[in-house]
Order: sequence, then C-alpha cells, then structure tokens
Amino acid sequence: MRTKLVELAREKPRFGYRRLHVLLQRSGEHVNHKRLHRIYREAGLRIRRKKRKHCVREGKPPLARTAANQEWALDFAHDAVGCGRSIRVLSVVDAYTRECLALEVDTSFASRRVTRVLEQIVDERGVPQAIRCDNGPELTSRHFLAWCVERQIELIHIQPGKPTQNAQVESFHGWLREEWLAVSWFQNLFDARRKIAAWRKEYNEERSHTSLGYRAPKEFAALSRGKDGDEAALGNASAFASGVSHFPTAPRAAATEETCRILT
Repeated sequence: MRTKLVELAREKPRFGYRRLHVLLQRSGEHVNHKRLHRIYREAGLRIRRKKRKHCVREGKPPLARTAANQEWALDFAHDAVGCGRSIRVLSVVDAYTRECLALEVDTSFASRRVTRVLEQIVDERGVPQAIRCDNGPELTSRHFLAWCVERQIELIHIQPGKPTQNAQVESFHGWLREEWLAVSWFQNLFDARRKIAAWRKEYNEERSHTSLGYRAPKEFAALSRGKDGDEAALGNASAFASGVSHFPTAPRAAATEETCRILT
C-alpha cells in the first residue's frame, strides 16, 4: 500500500490523501481512508501549504476636514450591462465638499488606470493631502504606492472588513446604487459611461445634500471658497460636512513607515 501510494504521489505531487484515495479505489484497491491517511503521513507525503501574508492595517480615526482637497475617498462599485458582462465604477469623492470628482466606468481597473484618473483630477484641482481607500490589489500595488509617495500624498488604507472607516464614499455608493444603478439598464459599456456622466453632473450641480445644508456639492464648494460671502450659513453647513468635529485637525502627515517598507 505504501509503495502504491508513493508512486501515485510522484505522478500527482499536488494531490492530497483524499484525491489519492480516490485514485486507489479506481485502481481496485479498497482501503479505509483513516488507514490511508496514517500511511500517507508516515511516508512524509503531506503537502506543505503556504500561509498567505496579509498587511497589518491599524485603524485611524477620521479627522475634521475644513477645506477641499484635504482628503479624497476612493472606492469601486460593481454592476453589469445587458449582455451580462460585469463592469466596475471607480468613484472619487472629496470628503469635505462631497463633490464627485470622478466616475469612471470600465470592465477592469489596473493601478496605472487608477493613477491616470487621479492625474486628471490633480491637473484640475491640485494635489490632495490624503487619499482614503481600501486594500484592493490596484490600491496596494507598488505603482500606486510610488505614485502617492512621489506626490507626497498621505495614503490611508482602512482596516480589512471595516468599510465604515471609508464612510464618505460608502454613503455615496448607497445613493449611486439607489438612484442610478438599480433603476438603469445599460445596453453596453458606452451606454453606461454616457448615463453615469449625466448622473454625476446632476449629483454635483443639482442634487441637494442634507449634510451640506441642502445645497448641491458645487454650490457648497463655491460657498466654502468665500464667493457668496455667507459666512454664517457656511459655518453651519461645514459642521454637517465634517461630521466628526470633535476630532482635532491634524497637520499633513508624511508617507507611513508601512508604505516605505512595502516599496523597499
């Protein structure tokens, strides 16, 4: 039995004892699986499995944001077109003004595609102080980490399994799915891009936001820059926008040690 088991293990080196047990039964051998497992272990045929390594993320309390471009929230939403092909929607939201800075639709997003979208926003608005995102592969790649370090952007990765630490974009995705994804049907990818561009414009310029004093995000952003001169109303609305005013405002932080360690 040991000889036959070793011969099968050499032919199928990645088969465990259960699969080898099936092969033995097919060849006419009838043996109890417990006895086979004992012989399997004594022959030193156990498969050594690699333990998956995970980055340790420490929770970071949200800070009160007092101006635009202090923090951008980034995440992905998922849907499908008429033919059944899945699509992804890259969302970038300003944590203070609630403006939707980008809604890119595609079948997949590599890290270089994500940085191209962010570069377009940077050309229009300037460099943000921080970006808050989850731990997806396109947001933890060497290219994305190097891009943030090069532009001196603090990268805040939330803890795995805790999407509430990125509450701004999660709230935005709730409205995105309820008002657009759940009620729209897309013929193809280009139809989805056209419809989502129209919804993004409506969201930024027309849709009233309760946390901004029932103002549209662009209206609140203009008010925060002092164009309308309504300082009293701005103070009330900014209290809603910060949402965590009991946290003190912290200065801009440098790249974390963890980011530097991953890059090396």
